[in-house]
Amino acid sequence: MNNIAIIPLRAGSKGIVNKNRTKILGRPLFCWVLTEAIQSNLDHVYVFTDDKIIQSFIEAEYTWTNKITVVERSAESASDTASTELGMIELAEKLSYGFDHYFLLQATSPLTTYVDINRAISTLKTEGVDSVLSAVKTHRFIWNSRGRSLNYDYMNRPRRQDFEGLIIENGAVYGCTKKSFQKTKNRLGGQVQLIEMEEDTLIEIDSPEDLIMVEQLLKKRLLKNKTPVAAIKYLVMDVDGVFTDATVDYTKDGEFSKTFSFVDGMGLQILRENGIEPIIMTSENSMLVKKRMEKLNIDRCYLGVKDKYALINNMLPQLGVRRNQLAYLGDDINDMANILSVGWGSCPNDATREVANIADIKLEHSGGKGAIRELVDFLIRFNNRV
Repeated sequence: MNNIAIIPLRAGSKGIVNKNRTKILGRPLFCWVLTEAIQSNLDHVYVFTDDKIIQSFIEAEYTWTNKITVVERSAESASDTASTELGMIELAEKLSYGFDHYFLLQATSPLTTYVDINRAISTLKTEGVDSVLSAVKTHRFIWNSRGRSLNYDYMNRPRRQDFEGLIIENGAVYGCTKKSFQKTKNRLGGQVQLIEMEEDTLIEIDSPEDLIMVEQLLKKRLLKNKTPVAAIKYLVMDVDGVFTDATVDYTKDGEFSKTFSFVDGMGLQILRENGIEPIIMTSENSMLVKKRMEKLNIDRCYLGVKDKYALINNMLPQLGVRRNQLAYLGDDINDMANILSVGWGSCPNDATREVANIADIKLEHSGGKGAIRELVDFLIRFNNRV
């Protein structure tokens, strides 16, 4: 079975400017569902967009997977008035309907997980239905604008545990067979089956207020990865603001110098001697950093990484660890998702306010001035206790 998904992303957005690129916990909105799609049992994911910035980001960032293709959508299907189905039809025709099952994933539902996607795939494959959609069971009492209760008798108000409630479409995941889509040209058709998702996934991002609520829900979800904290096997570190004081000297020819601490360098040697391996992950593609990490004999050095959370997710099976066996040291917003989700998330004492507010450990030392060595000492003591 060839299971493909489309993630449609428009460059224009009226409610929230550049909505699909808006940062949530330091990651562009669309990255949350895209990462889960990569991790799922989908065979291929097509990001269907007219946004050149998103296209460039994906093509540069996800070189570690062959599961994603960016397809440019037409101006017609990217217009304010175009339906999502128009985009789905356009892509299906570009692919000459070369799929068995066709899934629609929405970037505005960033709480979608690979488990939800896999359940949709499994349902469509094994249940003999024509289409599936994700939904949420809610126990809220519903009224219409004329003051009539729609789903309960207010004169005999039921207890929550006795109330069946309602099933509400949450706009996160849809799927259909090729036959169904060719016949209906719609995401749903024929016999439809529901897959139930968590109640908090009912929120779709349409307003700035939605962004705030979803960010808090994502924080709560990421924190679940921490427990129970296990012995740390790897320490993942940013570079600028961690190895350095976040400054760089430039000449007319470009980047000239960064300053690194020998105390921190010795700390990494001690770290390895105690069974914890360092990993470097930085958004900058710096030859100075590359040379310094070679000098420190650090093999796992990843340069030019914007979506660090996705790359770590991809590395976990190779490393043979879970997130609670990682420590992370970062200082800025693109480190937030990892700081929240690893066993020990930490930051130097001069990190940005947003990062300092969520870190498990706010170190006493600054970036480039002993922060790494301080964290190394902590992790060794911690591992000796667990």
